[in-house]
Amino acid sequence: MKCGVITDGISRDFEHALNVMAEFELEYAELQYLWDKEVGDLDAGEIQRAKGLLEARQMKVACISRHNFVGMGVHQTAVGDSDYQKHMEGLKRCIGMAQDLSCPRVRIMSFRREMIVFGKGGAEEWVVSTGAWEKLLELLRPPVELAAREGVQLVLETGNNAMIPSAWMGAKLVREMASQHLSILWDPGNCLYANEPAFPDGWEALKGGAMGHLHIKDAIVEMNKATVTFCPMGQGQLAESFEPLADAIRKDGYEGVVSFESVHCDEKGSFEGGFRRSIETFKKVFG
Repeated sequence: MKCGVITDGISRDFEHALNVMAEFELEYAELQYLWDKEVGDLDAGEIQRAKGLLEARQMKVACISRHNFVGMGVHQTAVGDSDYQKHMEGLKRCIGMAQDLSCPRVRIMSFRREMIVFGKGGAEEWVVSTGAWEKLLELLRPPVELAAREGVQLVLETGNNAMIPSAWMGAKLVREMASQHLSILWDPGNCLYANEPAFPDGWEALKGGAMGHLHIKDAIVEMNKATVTFCPMGQGQLAESFEPLADAIRKDGYEGVVSFESVHCDEKGSFEGGFRRSIETFKKVFG
């Protein structure tokens, strides 16, 4: 498979991050923070500098990953209001950067999580966040329409504090939005916070084309303690899922990129150190 990494998980010094990628023969860079800026905030000169560094190493960009639409309550947000428009403008800048760097994908998030969206047996009267799902679809239509006009693919990430916290919910969203310009950026580590096993449950929901991009990390989630611990790949709750998941993805014919998300740090607080602990395992399983 095509393997890459979110570069700021190594370092926000973009040139250094690319040099470390080259050391491990990773071809695909996912861009989130470069130097002191988030993607979507870089000026034209900085984008051209980044392009030159990538071309010099013959690397490609897998995804432009700004936190578009993160943390916004669906019931507190309306299409066209000031905060919504701010995120739309950020998305437009990300699409422009993606086009400059020949990148086919731009990440979006799915607003802030409502814990109970659907209910039965009386729950719909007492605990469901009524209308939250319908409002989410309404809020996502303008970004998807923009992506269609600009010819890019939006990949919506499964987030632990987002309206799409699981692969199951992501697949439902893709079906109901019914646009070839929207697919799911699946992060099985985040989905642990929705109590969803990555394999077979998460994969069974997304297989067949709903997944447009994939993040891999390992974690231990203790929901009752509101605690997440990031750990070296193979030492967390996803350890038993990685190999069968990789095999299933290959058999399904997935043609996208698998990005390693380097969010575990070593005892010195170094994320590059955490990256170095896991990258060979990542390549062995998904390479």
